[in-house]
Amino acid sequence: MASALRLAIGDDRPLRVTVREAPGWRPERMPRGPMGGAPMHRMPHGAMAMLTRVRLADGSWVSFDAQLPRDAAELPQRLLLTLVVLLVAVLVLSFVAVRWVTRPLGVLARAAEELGRDLRRPPLPESGPTEVRDAAHAFNAMQARLVRFIDDRARVLGAMSHDLKTPLTRLRLRAELLEDEDLRARFEKDLTEMEAMVAGTLDFMHGLGTAEARQPVDVMALIESIQADCEEMGGEVRVEGTVREPYVGNPALLRRSLVNLIDNAIRYGKRARVSVQDGADALTVRVLDEGPGIAPQELENVFEPFYRLEASRSRETGGTGLGLAIARDIARLHGGDIRLANRPEGGLEAVLTLARQR
Repeated sequence: MASALRLAIGDDRPLRVTVREAPGWRPERMPRGPMGGAPMHRMPHGAMAMLTRVRLADGSWVSFDAQLPRDAAELPQRLLLTLVVLLVAVLVLSFVAVRWVTRPLGVLARAAEELGRDLRRPPLPESGPTEVRDAAHAFNAMQARLVRFIDDRARVLGAMSHDLKTPLTRLRLRAELLEDEDLRARFEKDLTEMEAMVAGTLDFMHGLGTAEARQPVDVMALIESIQADCEEMGGEVRVEGTVREPYVGNPALLRRSLVNLIDNAIRYGKRARVSVQDGADALTVRVLDEGPGIAPQELENVFEPFYRLEASRSRETGGTGLGLAIARDIARLHGGDIRLANRPEGGLEAVLTLARQR
């Protein structure tokens, strides 16, 4: 305002422009000149007043006052409040829309995670928008194909088991007819290893596809029964820790996994120490031995099917190289895993982690 007045009347004429809030304000009385100076009246509540004073040629001052309407004075506050309300509304609607759009993705992600634990879980409901229905239909079709594949493989392996055991039995009968005792002993040794390999292969490929329902398992009782069986065979097993509540899983598969780990510890590490730690999200079972350990570059390779270290290929120790592979597959079937690590004080540590379902 002041700049506009100076442009209109020139820079050599003194002037003053003041903007004040109207409530409770009265301007000071101006010196009376030829035109006089009139005091300003009280303005309505909430209004803004603008006072303009210009010096005349005779040295007197003339005053002009203007009142801004209440709506104009409150416009910035109203505009700010409107923007805040709009922003909050947009944020709330965006959150609801995003949740509505991403909720089917969350359901699909949980279903995919559960599928890794239970291949025969109930199918997803095919409802909602077209894209969601298509995704659910594709997921259910994939699950059905996997189940059919597992069932077909189980039937094939069952037939293979029958077909392989029959010639092995005939070979064992023919080996009994050999007169050379040393040759007969070597034949029987080879046949025993072949039968063990066939049985281990069938367990590895057929056993994990079982449709047995999961149930609460007393893991401590399971470990103690394995401990008793090992001690009857001359093994030494020490158990530490406790489990607060049963674990929901497949008891037969869990027993097979634990037996494989404990047997390895006794076979290659003289004795086994089993430490159990129970948590809210997972159950951890550590199997420690006092053996020579494994080279760091071999810690992951020993989980490959039929992979055996040189030290385990002797006729005294035997083994088909499937024990750790079966144990890890069972752990992963239950949403967990198995890892191996060399102990600083010597020996090997196998850590079995079983995820708890919530």
